[in-house]
Amino acid sequence: MKNLLTLLAIFMFCTLYKAQQTEISVLKYEDLEKKIQSEKNKFLVVNFWATTCAPCVKELPHFMEINNQYAGNSKFKMILVSLDRLVDKERVLKFIKNKNLTAEVVLLDDIKRMNIWIPRFEKKWDGNIPVTIFYKNGEKVYFNDGEMSKEDLGKTITENLQ
Repeated sequence: MKNLLTLLAIFMFCTLYKAQQTEISVLKYEDLEKKIQSEKNKFLVVNFWATTCAPCVKELPHFMEINNQYAGNSKFKMILVSLDRLVDKERVLKFIKNKNLTAEVVLLDDIKRMNIWIPRFEKKWDGNIPVTIFYKNGEKVYFNDGEMSKEDLGKTITENLQ
């Protein structure tokens, strides 16, 4: 029994350790667009946020709880798109570790062209964050402008994930 508990503790530690990113991909808009299209066989939740945005940070625990709930579902994926500056990459990595973010995090380093890529994601998006876009079969199915509650996030996923 003692050996079983030890093995279980080691397994849980390794799982937690593996779940956190130790590196972060830096993407331009076109790379992010390709990444989204490459996941078209999944229900995809794409959240745009920044470490300096209080509503973004406030909603992240809800996103992680939902992400962990669907972790075993091969038809689900969550991507957190950090809009922090490239010079703040190390701060973002520390944030990922400190907040135990288990979803994939990418850094969108394309601030100079934001007036081009923001309307390509959503014409109604005025550039504020947080923003969450949901994709099913590679097509946008829902756009949420502003902070999202755990209930609304869960409901949107449940309604679209089959």
